[in-house]
Amino acid sequence: MATGRTPAEFTAALRAREQLIGYWSLLDSPIAAERLARLGYDYLAFDAQHGLFGYQGMLHNLLATDTKGSTAVGIVRVEANDPTYIGKALDAGATAVIVPLIDTAQDAADAIAAVRYPPLGRRSYGPMRAQLRIGPNPADTHAQTAVLAMIETADGLANVEEICATDGLDGIYVGPSDLRLAIGGTTSTDPSVQEEFEQALTRIRKAAEAAGIAAGIHNADGASAARRLAEGWTYVSIAADVVHLQQIATTHLDAARQKGESR
Repeated sequence: MATGRTPAEFTAALRAREQLIGYWSLLDSPIAAERLARLGYDYLAFDAQHGLFGYQGMLHNLLATDTKGSTAVGIVRVEANDPTYIGKALDAGATAVIVPLIDTAQDAADAIAAVRYPPLGRRSYGPMRAQLRIGPNPADTHAQTAVLAMIETADGLANVEEICATDGLDGIYVGPSDLRLAIGGTTSTDPSVQEEFEQALTRIRKAAEAAGIAAGIHNADGASAARRLAEGWTYVSIAADVVHLQQIATTHLDAARQKGESR
């Protein structure tokens, strides 16, 4: 089994643009998180924006990720670019936060300030659970935690070069569904805008590369993730537990029905 990185090692690898693979979680199931964390993924991402859990769920899933045998660190997509949401995720032990709906460099700067303690930022000091694994001194905490800005809106795409150049930003993360809608798609998977979508992705990836920061993207499956890594994306998430549960359950149901009908 792969050996997991510490938060400090994970953040260093992310900032060095090493290739990392994660899994996306929407379900409030610490038992599932504990099993997923042992599979070899570099991180588990818990979605507090669209996921099906609140603060206690986020906390318990982060705890489960840190159990014996884990290869992954826990990161959180927070509800919004707000110091309270960001601070609570970090205090609960998240190694990184993914901040949604970043439209401008100022938005990115605000997210960074919420992650860093004074004088670099405005995070309130109270790492009640995080201090057991991260920091707890501010300088050490800054070295061990990362802030990732989501590029998923028309404004975010228009300003992506300035966003990526924001001092203190560790990386960007593409939300493909919202980005596809932002460039004119009528659905989150609209194939009619595929060319424009791929052009947007190339622009985003190159902006991150030019700024020397990590470039991440959400993926529906492992094959898609492998393709994006080959293109030069530095970290990829595979989504998501609730979707994959439905998919595998349907596969087994179809197989059972076919077996029954063949008798």
